[in-house]
Order: sequence, then structure tokens, then C-alpha cells
Amino acid sequence: MRALWAWVAAGVAAYLLFPWYALQDANGLLAFGRTWGAPETANGLMQATRFGKPWLLCGLAGLLACAVAAGMAPGRRQGTVLVAGGLGGALALLASSFAIGAKGWSFAILGTVFGELTQQQFGMGWGGALALAALTVLGAFGLARRGLFRGDLFVAAAVVLCGGLLALFIVYPVARALAGAFIGDDGAGVIASFAARIFNERNFGVGCLAGGVRCGVAWNTIILGIATAASTTLLGTLMALMAERGGRRGARALNILAMLPIITPPFVVGLGLILLFGRAGIVNQALESVFGVTPTRWFYGGFGVWLAQTFAFTPIAFMIMRGVVQGIAPSLEEAAQTLRANAQRTFTTITLPLLRPGLANAFLVGFIESMADFGNPVVVGGQFSVLSTEIFFAIVGAQYDQGRAASLAWLLTLFALAVFALQRWVLGRRGYTTVSGKGDGGVPMPLPVNVRRMVNAIALPWVAFTLVVYLFALVGGFVQTWGRDYTPTLAHFATAFSVEWGAFGIVWSGTAWSSFFTTIKLAAISAPLTAAMGLLIAWLLARTQFRGQNLFEFSALLAFAIPGTVLGVSYILAFNVPPFELTGTGLIIVLCFLFRNLPVGVRAGSAAFQQLDKSLDEASLMLRASTARTLRHVTLPLLKPALVAALVYSFVRSITTVSAVIFLVTAENELATTYILGRVGNGDYGVALAYCTVLILLMSAATALIQLLVGERRLGRRAAVPVHLGA
Repeated sequence: MRALWAWVAAGVAAYLLFPWYALQDANGLLAFGRTWGAPETANGLMQATRFGKPWLLCGLAGLLACAVAAGMAPGRRQGTVLVAGGLGGALALLASSFAIGAKGWSFAILGTVFGELTQQQFGMGWGGALALAALTVLGAFGLARRGLFRGDLFVAAAVVLCGGLLALFIVYPVARALAGAFIGDDGAGVIASFAARIFNERNFGVGCLAGGVRCGVAWNTIILGIATAASTTLLGTLMALMAERGGRRGARALNILAMLPIITPPFVVGLGLILLFGRAGIVNQALESVFGVTPTRWFYGGFGVWLAQTFAFTPIAFMIMRGVVQGIAPSLEEAAQTLRANAQRTFTTITLPLLRPGLANAFLVGFIESMADFGNPVVVGGQFSVLSTEIFFAIVGAQYDQGRAASLAWLLTLFALAVFALQRWVLGRRGYTTVSGKGDGGVPMPLPVNVRRMVNAIALPWVAFTLVVYLFALVGGFVQTWGRDYTPTLAHFATAFSVEWGAFGIVWSGTAWSSFFTTIKLAAISAPLTAAMGLLIAWLLARTQFRGQNLFEFSALLAFAIPGTVLGVSYILAFNVPPFELTGTGLIIVLCFLFRNLPVGVRAGSAAFQQLDKSLDEASLMLRASTARTLRHVTLPLLKPALVAALVYSFVRSITTVSAVIFLVTAENELATTYILGRVGNGDYGVALAYCTVLILLMSAATALIQLLVGERRLGRRAAVPVHLGA
């Protein structure tokens, strides 16, 4: 009952203490004194009773109904009143917010039916957002009281609130952008226009099979996605096995090197590869001097994009697979060896099958990342086109064909849905539980000799290649002018990050400080939110059953199926007008970071939950612990690898992302990547690479700090003793 009263109080506070509509200044959040004054800063109650917006009273009426329900005995009758008051009030508020905008009625038909409206309203502020959240949670409590979600208030609130956020910040903006695919040139909805934009030679042509120059961009995207997913999953698995089962001597160094590509802006990787394999790269120059081979642009194209994507996305697969390898119970391997299975057979029949959830998740993430990637195809793609680049040029190019961009985005969504269904079919209904409530003091089995040799033969050269690429790329920040003057200098760092002492203290005189501080602030806000929401959604999917669960899961993954450029444009279209006017604020960038990076937290959490026995949760619940307490004290400590993966990935990707936020940044909220792109556009590569070096050092320190604060998962297993196994 206390939870009901707490949320009723939160809703009432939203109507009394916070500005109902969004304010331009940042101090509007806690402007208590002004909420009873001017129309721009007034609270919900004042807006409804004094400033001519009576439709806001529907939310207050819903809160009153919920307050009445809170005084009733728990049961279905109470649930009915909560659903009517909570969800009814929330839906009424949303309907009025969408129907009435800055110019009155938002739809002409409403003006025809109800007449001219003299009042208007702007984007919802903190008061409106908090009231809407309180009403939604109270409505969810009502669903639980009526028997849904097994009567668990926490589960009901989590499902409804997370579902509402996914609908609002993923489904709604994406649907608004995709709707353009059904708009014909005459402005009418035409199915034929959609079919014509999808099924044409440019998308599905197979001319390359008959001696033509190229195939359609859809085929290019599918083939590239499969190749990238396969290579990243293989390399990530091998590196995870090396780190966890190949001996501890180089595990720490391997973890650091494996993380390098993910903590680097994508154009740095492209630049390093170009310095190696481009027309004037080291490899081509060496071939010309030794064998007389004329340098060409052979690297630019499908192969170059695949190599760059493999380089960029392997660390994601590594982080996912490392947690899965850690979770394999040694007792299962010891049981097989007790039954006289040798190390090779044990690895093949026990260890590898238990890796299947992680392999499927890593493959899915790799495929969707490849489809949504924009930076690598633009930098090294040459004439090799994929859907993400085609969408970008359809939006910002001379053609400005939003209909074609939306149609191509539909293709990406359908491809992602197909891979999602394939993953579910591969995993089937088999069980992969390896961490249970029983003690497990077994020693993890070292890799068999043949497997260890294969792992070392593939993973070690790849790690060395990673190091070489970074050395070539980052040395440009320490020389005067790359390609002409290689004199060592620190002038580029001074230009970007100089600090002076003025009359009033420290002066951050470097040109990069503003974007640096803004990027760190917004990334630090979004990272814990992303990790918390991602793991909560993963827990809901793994431990609860409810209607629409598959749609709920796909909505959480939809952000990966949409290219970052399309997501950015979707946010502009959806949140540039009431009821949610967020364009130009730092909040829209935080939200873009959160929901863009959310799928990695969901997938990493899902892979980890498939290894945890449900009896752990059930034992805690039987001891009368609440669901929230069980999640915090029992489940969360066993999810530390997934938590680290979600925190690290969301933080560093927020700092290094380009395409998703390039349309959202402003002069006030400039980010590091847009600053670097501006420098690259001006030909100032030295300052750009110096900034990248600072970002890499910063994110390396942040990664180590996150690992230190979260810690390692403790499963009560003995440390492995070095053993020499026969083949």
C-alpha cells in the first residue's frame, strides 16, 4: 500500500511543484517559486484552472481516483479503479497533448468538428513527464491487482513503464520516419510507391553475377552482415577462450588490447587501415618497391568495409562471450572426464554446446551492427554501397528523397527481424543453465592442446594487427604534418587542450574543452541508465511471461536495426514539436545515447540470465524477499560481466558515436566526435588525432574504473592449476 501512496504523492507533486511545460533555461526544473506565477512557468494546477487549459484536469482526476483506490482493500475491485484512474488519466493526457499543439488543434479535422481553439500548448516539461510516469505506474499496479503479472506490483510496473519508454523513444519516432515510405509524390498514401521504392534494380539487382559492375545494395548489406557477424563471433569467442581458459599470464593485456577498437572513434580505425592498405599505404608502397606492383585502390570496397567492421565489432562479441565462458560450470566438464572422455571430446561435446546462447547473441549483435554501421562504409567503401550509406545520401544528398530513405530503412528492419527469428529458432527450447544455487568448486578445464594452438594461431595475430593499426593511426597526433613533415611536436595537443591561469583562476583556453566536458557529462548520465534499463529488460524477458513479450523484445532491439542517421532524423521529426519538444537540448542526446545502446545491455543480460538457475530467484522469494530485493541482492551480483559490458559499451559508444547524433548537436551541446569531424573537414588531422588520443586514454581509464567498481563475479571456484594435457 505504501507504494500506491508514494506514486500518488509523486503525481500530486508533479502538478504542484514543477513547471508543466518545458522551459528554455536549465533552472526550470526546481523553479518552485515561479510555478505559481507566469503562464510559461506555471504548474499543472495553475495551467488548468487559471490559464485556460482545463484538459489537464483529466490527469488530476486520474490521481484522485488512484488515491481513492489506495484506501481500498487489495483485490480486483481496487485494480479496476487503479486501471481506470492511472491508465485512463495517462491516455487522456497523451491524447490532449498530441491533439493540441503550439498553433491550437494539431489536426485539421478537430478544428472542423470542435471549432477554432484559441488556446495552445507547448512541449511537456518535468511536471507533465512526472505526472505521466506516476499515472502509468499506478495503472500498472492496477493490472497486477487484477491478476496480471502474477500479482507482482514490481514486475507490472517494470513491464508497463519499460514498454511505454520503448514505444515513446524507439517505436514512435521510427514509425514516424518509416511512414514516409508510403507517401507518394502527390502527397497521398500509395502502396505502389512503397513497392516501387523497394523492389527495383538498385536494391535487389544481381548484375554482378552476370558480369555487371555491382549488385543491389540490399544484397551487399546481407552478405556483408553475415560475413561480419561470422568473423566477429569467431574472433570474439577465440579471444574469450584465450582470456579465460588459456592461462592468466596475458589475460589482462589481452582484455586491454581487445577493448581498443571499441574505445576509439570509428574514423581513427579507418584512417589506420588506410595508412596501411590505402593507395599510399605502407603495404602498397612495400609491394611497389620490392615487386614493382603498381599501387591501386584495391582496399576500398567490400573487402575493406568487412575488415573495418570486423576490427570494430569484434570487441562487442568478446565482451559477450567472455561472460558466457566464465559462467560454464567446471563440474559438467569434470563429470565428462570422470566418464573417461578426453579433453578434446569434453570440449567438443560439453563446453561448445554451452556456448550456444552467447554465440547466437554475439552473431545477432554483429549482424545488426554491420547493417546499421555508417562510418566504415563511408570511409573505406568506395563504390561499394550498403543500405546505411544509401539512406544517408537520400536524406542529406542533393536528391533529398525521404521516401526512398524510409523504404530502405524498412528493409533494414525486416532483415533484423529475420535474423532475430533465426536466432530464436536455433536456440529453441534447450536449456543452458550452468550457474545454480549449488556449490561449484570445480576447476575450469584448460583448453585442449589442439584448441589452444588454433586459438593462439588466430587470436594472437589479430591482437598484434590491432596494435599495429593503432600505432599508425595515433602517431599522426605527434608529428607536424602527416605525409609531409614528420617532425615530433606537441603543438596539436596544446591547440586542443591548453590550460592557462587567468585573473579569476583556471582558464580552459583549448578549443576542444567545451566539447570534451559536454561529451563526458552526457555519456556519464546515459551509461548507468542504459545498463540499468538493459539488464532490467533482460530480466523481464528471462524471468517473466506476459502477452506481447516477443514484440517487447524486438522493440528493445529495434534501435540496432535502424541506422544512426535515420534514428537521428527520426528524433528530429518526432521531438521537434509538441507534446515532446526536445530538439536542441542535451536531454535529446542523452535519450538517443540510451536507446541507441540499449540492445547490447539487453543481449548481454539475456545471455547471462540463460545460465542462471531460476531456483536462485525462487529460493529468495520463498524466504519472503520482494522481487526488487531479490533482483538487487541475488541476481545482480551474478550479472557483473553483463553489467560491465553494458556500462563500458554504453559509455564509450556514447563518446565515439557519430551518425546517431550528428543531426542533434548544437553550438551549445557540441560533442567530441562532431568537433573531430569538423577538424578533419578542415584538413587539420593533427588536432583531430591528438583529440582521439586523449579520448582513448580517457576511455581506457573509465573502463578500468568501471571494472574496479563493479568487480568480478564470484562463483566459488578454485583457481586453475597449470596442467599439461595430451592431445
